[in-house]
This record gives sequence, C-alpha cells and structure tokens, in this order.
Amino acid sequence: MADSVLYEVADGLATVTLNRPEAMNALDTGTKVALRDALQAAGADPAVRAVLLTGNGRAFCVGQDLKEHVAILAAGGGMTTVAEHYNPITLAIATMPKPVVAGVNGVAAGAGAGFAFAADYRVVADTASFNTSFAGVALSADSGMSWSLPRLVGPSRAADLLFFPRAVPAAEAAELGIANRVVPAADLPGEALAVARLLASGPTIAYASIKEALAFSAAHPLAAALDREAELQSAAGASADHREAVNAFLAKRAPHFQAR
Repeated sequence: MADSVLYEVADGLATVTLNRPEAMNALDTGTKVALRDALQAAGADPAVRAVLLTGNGRAFCVGQDLKEHVAILAAGGGMTTVAEHYNPITLAIATMPKPVVAGVNGVAAGAGAGFAFAADYRVVADTASFNTSFAGVALSADSGMSWSLPRLVGPSRAADLLFFPRAVPAAEAAELGIANRVVPAADLPGEALAVARLLASGPTIAYASIKEALAFSAAHPLAAALDREAELQSAAGASADHREAVNAFLAKRAPHFQAR
C-alpha cells in the first residue's frame, strides 16, 4: 500500500487508515488506488471479519484532491476517476460480506462523505461534520451518494443536502440518521475500534446475510424480500456459528464465533 493509506490486520479486524493529514486526507490518484486495493483485499481475505475505515489528522476525508483535479482538467483529462476509483471503492465497502465501520474523526466531504455513508455503521467524533460538497463545485453526486444518502435520511432531506451543500455537524448528523454514534473527539479512536472489534468477533455469516438482506430489500418488493430472507436465513441457520450460539445459550455461556 502507498504511505497515504495504512493497512493492518489483527484479530480478524482490518484497519484502513487514510494518511494524508497535511492534505486533510484529500484523494489524489495514489491514495484512491491504494484505498481501492486495500478495501478489495480486506473484502476478499477470509481472515478479515470486519473493517474499520478512518483517517489520520483533523479530517476523515475531504474528497477529491482539487489541486490534482485542476491539473488533470488543464491537461485535457476527464472524470474517469469515478469509474476507475470511486465506484470500486464504494462497492467494496457496501458489498463486502463483512461489516464496515467508519470512524469519522473529522470533516467528511464529497467522496469522503460518500464512503462514510456506504459503511454499515458510523462512529462520529462530536467535532466532525459531513458535507455533500458536489453542487458547490458544479458536479453531480458520486461515490454512491445518490443511493446511500436517501436511504439514510429520506429522499427529501437528501435532495436538500445535495442541492444546498453545507457542513452538517455531528449532533445534527445523529438526528438525521447519518451518525449511528457520536462520541467525544478524544474518545473516537478507541470507541470506533471497540465497535469494529466487537463486530470482528461476532457471527460474520449472520452479519453478511443481514447486510445483503438490507441492500436487497431496498430495491425489491416485499414478496421478493421475504423470499431472499428465507434463503439467507436457511444458509445462516446451517452455519456452525448458529449451532454454537444455540449451544452457548443453553449452556448459559458466551458464544465463540469462528465465521463458519
């Protein structure tokens, strides 16, 4: 991985850290490639049972590196980065068969906000904020925001946030449903890590099934969603982790899950 993205796996948890604090973790090409590759590696690694995505410094991620973007436009380049980088990154976060926690340590803007919205759970510092940003620089939404934001806040609020970009502070983000948990900024690293570690030690197959069921039901009618639930529940019910959970319940002890 590039120095701009740190990647570590320990005890079933992959920690992916954006590491351009001097640039507020803005996404230049090297960072986007490294982030895409790190998330895809985490998704494909059976030893990884959960992912924590966070940033170093005072920002989570402010989105596209506009200095690099201006240089690309000046050279006659186009917006190929959405297909090459942002879409694969968003898909990796949203579709990997394991939970992804976003530890939002500071401002999350543009694609940075989009990546946080694509995560399954957001632990947010009380000093952090979210900003869709796109319309402010005459761009459409990307990084999956047209899909994720309406599902978090509803279509009407999503339109308001996209048409009129502004900084949404952590407390309001919690009220809107964007932030799952708001914690003091000093506690953010430990709290986000604790949530991610808890998920990494949990029933991975069940989490993957829940994640898939939520995504499926968002785009299908009730009858189809019920059918998919039945399929996913059948697979989860046949897992060793389900048998372990039942046995642990009967024995009045804590279960020990092994992601199988």
